[in-house]
Amino acid sequence: QVQLVESGGGSVQAGGSLRLSCARSRYTCMGWFRQAPGKEREGVARIYTGSGSTDYADSVKGRFTISRDNAENRVYLQMSSLKPEDTAMYYCAARIGGTCGLRKSDYNYWGQGTQVTVSS
Repeated sequence: QVQLVESGGGSVQAGGSLRLSCARSRYTCMGWFRQAPGKEREGVARIYTGSGSTDYADSVKGRFTISRDNAENRVYLQMSSLKPEDTAMYYCAARIGGTCGLRKSDYNYWGQGTQVTVSS
């Protein structure tokens, strides 16, 4: 059974940093999404686990970094210079085979989410 488990969420002041972690099996690509109350779930970043190729939403470029540790079977989202508008539930997502970007429909598997709250 596929299982994605996120960790690392919490509360931080604006300008601070957090690192999210997702435990995984051997997927082709993995992504981080977020959903704020009353808003659609949006793609934040994705990584191909083999090549390490990454892509980011414009809103987080230069502030967030997605990375993977294949030996540890984990994917990370390092978030820096956090803003109140980054407040959301963050979800880890994964896909086996094919290609993936930052659309929800690109992914087959989802975690339960971890809350990130940024105060001003």
